[in-house]
Amino acid sequence: MTLLRDMCYPTPQELGLAARALADEHPGEVRLRQAGTSRAGQPIWVLSVAATAGPGADNPVGTGGPARGDARNVLVVAGAHANEPVGGATALSLARRILRDPAPRAGCGWHFLLCADPDGADLHRTPRPYSLLDYHRYFYRPPGPEQPEWAPSLLPADRLPPETLALTALIDELRPVLQVSLHATDLGGSWVQLTRDIPGLAEPFGKSAAELRIPVENGASDAAGWPSPGPGIFVIPQPGSEAAGAFHPEDTRLSTWYHAHRYAGTTAIVEVPMWASDLVDDPTPHPDPRGALQMLAGRLTADAALVGAARERARSRDRPGPGAYEDPAAAPLLRAVDWTLALIPRITAEWTGTGAPAEATAAYIASIDAFGRRLSLRAAAMLLRVLRAEGHPAAPGLDGLVTGWCEEFAARFGARWIPVATQVEHQSRTVLATYEKLVAAGRSTGRA
Repeated sequence: MTLLRDMCYPTPQELGLAARALADEHPGEVRLRQAGTSRAGQPIWVLSVAATAGPGADNPVGTGGPARGDARNVLVVAGAHANEPVGGATALSLARRILRDPAPRAGCGWHFLLCADPDGADLHRTPRPYSLLDYHRYFYRPPGPEQPEWAPSLLPADRLPPETLALTALIDELRPVLQVSLHATDLGGSWVQLTRDIPGLAEPFGKSAAELRIPVENGASDAAGWPSPGPGIFVIPQPGSEAAGAFHPEDTRLSTWYHAHRYAGTTAIVEVPMWASDLVDDPTPHPDPRGALQMLAGRLTADAALVGAARERARSRDRPGPGAYEDPAAAPLLRAVDWTLALIPRITAEWTGTGAPAEATAAYIASIDAFGRRLSLRAAAMLLRVLRAEGHPAAPGLDGLVTGWCEEFAARFGARWIPVATQVEHQSRTVLATYEKLVAAGRSTGRA
């Protein structure tokens, strides 16, 4: 795939064209269809690869609907977060792979939602990020209520965005035995979150990461306190558990990840880094976790105050009228800035509260360190896009801040670029291993 050789992430439009070409090449096996429309009117595409007869199916599965008989479906979701563009490339690579090696298709139809948020993906314009600064120059990540997977945890049902409705309708149609959501982190390691444990997944996941020189994130801040059946594998706690993910304003269990549970399905969230850091793979005990969290909370508060001050200088031009922002991207960027800044006090309170761990690994503290750095950096980067486009006098100072923070982030964590093709390979291997282990677990319990 040229896009991968050139270290370039595909846009939603390029994904659609490549998927159309694949469907044209394999008219009896592959189908491309529209599952919905974004808020801005863009198509939301689903690429389906038909099942072949085999265990779990009396007949092949059609490429456009739910499984027939006892056949299975797998749904792979890409592009749920605008700033994590590798998923679309992985989805296309997986479709090609299972066409060459039909073993995963035996009794199973595979369906790929190529980009869950095409509008957001268009705003995050970093096809060739050669550095963290390059990645943040045109950064965009929507606020939680505008993210397709997270919206149900923050909004009432009658206010859900069309992207969320398209995704949940697809889950209702396919009733997937497995849903895989493809995600990426800017800097760190790889890990997998599961809505139910899948025994044996840690071994092939860890083997792939080791072969591809990708660190395994053993203390992911996204999964703080969650059960971990193996390195880099985290199981979302059951309702009523105390370990519900303190650093999220959302309830993970209300996201679309759990929608597949209506049909006895399981969801896996596969994270892969753009830049790797060995610090997140260090299992040694940290000498003073609470002291470190106090320091990190203080730094995040101070950094957020710098961004907040720049935001206040720009606030007088938020309202429509003479002198208002002319860039159509300004409104979503500013909503994202404000949402991120409002989130930070809750996070720092969690880090310094009574629930702060007395014991933790160096990997966990490193993951928290990276999490805090990216929050203030993202808010600053999105605000800078608005101020720079308007020639605001605060832009040069904020530009220096973003540049300095990117350089410090990369230096502190020894950032090492993971080629796009390697990111795709690791995600693809992990998706296939997840399905294989899930089916094996079903056979052992007589449910496959």
